[in-house]
Amino acid sequence: MADTTYAPSSEMAAGAHIDAAKYEAMYAASVSDPETFWAEHGKRIDWIEPFTKVQNTTFAYPDVSIRWFEDGVMNVAANCIDRHLATRGTQTAIIWEADDPNDAAQHISYQQLHAHVCKFANVLKDMGVGKGDRVIIYMPMIPQASYAMLACARIGAVHSIVFAGFSPDALADRINDCEAKVLITADAAPRGGRVTPLKANADKALAKCSDAVKCLVVKRVGDETPMQAGRDVWLHEAEDGVENHCEPEPMNAEDPLFILYTSGSTGKPKGVVHTSGGY
Repeated sequence: MADTTYAPSSEMAAGAHIDAAKYEAMYAASVSDPETFWAEHGKRIDWIEPFTKVQNTTFAYPDVSIRWFEDGVMNVAANCIDRHLATRGTQTAIIWEADDPNDAAQHISYQQLHAHVCKFANVLKDMGVGKGDRVIIYMPMIPQASYAMLACARIGAVHSIVFAGFSPDALADRINDCEAKVLITADAAPRGGRVTPLKANADKALAKCSDAVKCLVVKRVGDETPMQAGRDVWLHEAEDGVENHCEPEPMNAEDPLFILYTSGSTGKPKGVVHTSGGY
């Protein structure tokens, strides 16, 4: 078994489901009148400034443009966490199962998730990360990976996940391509009886990147880990003394949320940008 993270939805928790007939009716409505359909379903998101434009798309090459809810303002992290605090703050937001079946599962409430994400966000801000900056996340499947993604969304930074099994060269390519300001990693990643030396791989990757890139490290295994002064920071040390509150950054629906890299048909990774409310 590998480290695993689950996020049970409210519908799942309530035992709700959509039968086939209702699904077909909803699908037909989305095809026949997408403007009306998505105007209604767009209201499921909490908006700081509600949208007035639903769809603005053109597929005429070379001026292809796809925009959704483009004048709306919101924050993804606030939608994932803050909106639930008043009504289900003590309920479980994330269940984490460790790689070792002998280790107890963690049940992380919305209140706990909010505190962790806010502290993580404040650490990133202390490292100079702000709206529009890029952050690479090279992590095992541990709660801090979720905290990192949500922290980036909270402060308006653009995150990109790099699979923990990728090589240092693949990691360096992605750091350089998006001009990342910070790399978030862990000392190591246990998985199925093996341990991947993530920090060692990160060190090799960073040797091929700008000296300005900082490295934030989560202590997962606890083995002795070389840390480069002025570049590397332990998360648990950086979190000491930072506040567990961080106001979510207002984001336009079409502001970037994350970059998803493909392997690239030319051998060079290609980054696909996904937006916030539009995505």
